[in-house]
Amino acid sequence: MNIEKIEDTIQSLVTDLDEKSFIYDLLLAYNQPKSSITRLKKGDYNLSKISDEILWKKKLFFKNETDSDLHDLIDKLKNDPGIIKHHPRFIIVTDFQTLLSVDTRTKDTLDIPIVSLAKHYDFFLPWAGMEKSQFQSENPADIKAAERMGRLYDLILEDNPAESETNSRHLLNTFLSRLLFCFFAEDTGIFADDQFTNALASHTDQDGSDLQAYLQKLFKVLNLRERFDCPQFLQDFPYVNGGLFANDHPVPIFSTRSRKIIIECGALNWKAINPDIFGSMIQAVVHNDRRSSMGMHYTSVVNIMKVIEPLFLNDLYAELDRAKNNKKKLIKLLDRLCHLRIFDPACGSGNFLIIAYKELCKLEIEIFKRLYGKQLTFRFFSNIKLTQFYGIELDDFAHETAKLSLWLAEHQMNLAFKEVFGETRPTLPLQDGGFIVCGNATRLDWEKVCPKDEGVEIYILGNPPYLGSSMQSKEQKIDMAVVFDGIKGYKNLDYIACWFLIGSKYIQYTNAQLAFVSTNSINQGEQVALFWPHIFAMTLEIGFAHQSFKWTNNAKGNAGVTCVVVGIRNPSGEPKVLFKGGINHTVKNINPYLSNSKNLVVKKRRIPLAIVPVMNYGNKPADGGHLSLTKHECSELIAKTPKAKHFIKKFIGSTEFINDKQRYCLWIENDELEQAQSIGEIDVRIEKVRQFRLNSKKKATREKADIPHRFAEARYGSKNSIIIPSHSSERRDYIPIGFLEGGTIIPNSAQAIYDPPPYIFAIISSRMHMTWVRTVAGRLKTDYRYSSALCYNTFPFPEITNAQKKILEDHVFKVLDEREQHPEKTMAQLYDPDKMPGGLRLAHHEMDIAVEKCYRSRPFKSDEERLEYLFKLYEKMIKEEEPK
Repeated sequence: MNIEKIEDTIQSLVTDLDEKSFIYDLLLAYNQPKSSITRLKKGDYNLSKISDEILWKKKLFFKNETDSDLHDLIDKLKNDPGIIKHHPRFIIVTDFQTLLSVDTRTKDTLDIPIVSLAKHYDFFLPWAGMEKSQFQSENPADIKAAERMGRLYDLILEDNPAESETNSRHLLNTFLSRLLFCFFAEDTGIFADDQFTNALASHTDQDGSDLQAYLQKLFKVLNLRERFDCPQFLQDFPYVNGGLFANDHPVPIFSTRSRKIIIECGALNWKAINPDIFGSMIQAVVHNDRRSSMGMHYTSVVNIMKVIEPLFLNDLYAELDRAKNNKKKLIKLLDRLCHLRIFDPACGSGNFLIIAYKELCKLEIEIFKRLYGKQLTFRFFSNIKLTQFYGIELDDFAHETAKLSLWLAEHQMNLAFKEVFGETRPTLPLQDGGFIVCGNATRLDWEKVCPKDEGVEIYILGNPPYLGSSMQSKEQKIDMAVVFDGIKGYKNLDYIACWFLIGSKYIQYTNAQLAFVSTNSINQGEQVALFWPHIFAMTLEIGFAHQSFKWTNNAKGNAGVTCVVVGIRNPSGEPKVLFKGGINHTVKNINPYLSNSKNLVVKKRRIPLAIVPVMNYGNKPADGGHLSLTKHECSELIAKTPKAKHFIKKFIGSTEFINDKQRYCLWIENDELEQAQSIGEIDVRIEKVRQFRLNSKKKATREKADIPHRFAEARYGSKNSIIIPSHSSERRDYIPIGFLEGGTIIPNSAQAIYDPPPYIFAIISSRMHMTWVRTVAGRLKTDYRYSSALCYNTFPFPEITNAQKKILEDHVFKVLDEREQHPEKTMAQLYDPDKMPGGLRLAHHEMDIAVEKCYRSRPFKSDEERLEYLFKLYEKMIKEEEPK
């Protein structure tokens, strides 16, 4: 979405107003499909049959009215049942002098002269897919400025081809940071209003030929406290310092177009820019591939607060509450604030540092208000310095932007102090900025970046890169090898584990804590056993955690990631807090699965912990698809050669079972090979399998080339089998499993229990088992990744009597009977939590109760209670296995 283009288009259509096409042009400005607008014009989509009215379902109601009072009219329309039933997002009425509108979802209203519509373009942004809740954080001014800066950046590279080289690119990044500061300064009282843009426009040629020399001279002047032999218009600029203009870096050359864009950028209202998000937005300027999703990687304030509040902010406010108006205690708290250090070792453009700085300044204001009340005569100076904020960032421009954004945030907080107390320290000259280092955080010594001096509290925080093992670059894999030197199994860990391990070593035995946002995979599946024992071996504990939540960053099309927040500290008597769905619970302990239980680690097992049948993988073809057949291919082969039917079996995997799809495969026993090869098409397929395996990069697959008629891994149940899909949606209350008749081949996209006793169906379909799976299973995005080694073989289940098995079997058949009542539905439909038939839901509930009675007679009240019981039983059963 191009904010600037939308604004320009709307300005054009109200400047040269065409009443007949106005509403259609307005819709097109917000990227509504041209084909839909064409059909709207023809009347296909218009549900109103009244002249000068348009009613487009879920989009808008529009009316051109010249005879009635517009305010009375819109009040009637927004309550008109005939309109409301079609849920138009906006109701708009106009006489083409005034325009009124109501957002039916948010209840916001618009009442403006139509010629001013461009200034209010943000009102209709939901048509472009950007909700108001999004642009409250992603200010359209930020997006607009970033888009225009992106154009400038491209033009500079076009005029300066050599700037694309690494060293030159760093200098260009520094230049842009200086330029951004000047834009911000002239709109926020640091410079005089429009001082930078007006001076540039007035004292440089239109073709841009002398702009390079002008900016070099200006930047030099901004670093001088005393100026000699320079024109008055340059002497009028204040002394800046702070290191921003300290070095005499070269400035790129400019053209007519790039000079024009700089002036256009200066014309924007930079006072409306938010440093906390603008840093991320402006990062997209130097990365073309990110411009279509500016803000997509921005960590929202809501998510940042999930880290900083429980990490340190809540504790500081608790101390403020205890201090009340006690002067001695309040001064002690002020002293504590200026001895804090905030360190983000993957700081990006500084979002976490900026929000932490602002929140600490807000707290400081509250303390001063209690100390001095309404006495505004004292000379106020904040004791919180940018030098208390530390960061590491690999990307050069992000590193430069983080330093700049902290300066801008400092100025904003200076203004906030002035608003409350009447005066504050001047922003200029700039003081020393935050200690932001450009480098690879996995290789740098964190203690050199942020020293652990005596008497300071250090809080490490941030949102480091996640990247699962398969997504890591060659360089990142080397980083992992360096960080996890001597630790087995690290190759299966997410990249973010580097930050947790280095951070844990840093805080050990010190007055420091850490908390990171992470994908939830680090607290699930095999990663728990591979990683967390090393953290607990340092005698550290999880002090707080947010259980899995959907990642939201207020950007259109934001990444579909499920995250957690994990806070680690040295052992403490302070409460441990577990956040579930945003609600905090004080708990005895938080284990690596982010559950209120002991620090147990569930490890993969080759055999079941409980006395239950063995679960295996399905059959692995490794055949290049040549042993499998679609329904059509199967029919054709049998029609052509009826004898082929003997070698064909149903081939049912996860997808086929859940969605009721039909697939088949060739199943040829060794003693049947000669007979199968006598069928030409089968013989051709066998040869293709041989070639596929011979050409494989895997040794194990190449070794199977001498049996091309067989699956690479073959397992088979002669009677029947239970199929357990390896992947299942997290939305489902139960993983759909089922019985398959003998002769059905299950591929390795599913797990299987061959020739099973019926009662086992009840156990693995139960809520108890699902509670265990949700906790210990790995994930594919948010879906469960079911494996026998982690989910089934580790599941703690007591030994039960034959009578109990018979009770469970009765419930199994009731569930199967309920399924058969709905032959038209697939398993996906039957187990959709919003559509699950009532009879089936009841049958499962009754089966759940029967399974839980195998554990104890008293029913469980919650999944938390179930999980706590299961962990205790797991610990007991593991101990019983240990040699006496």
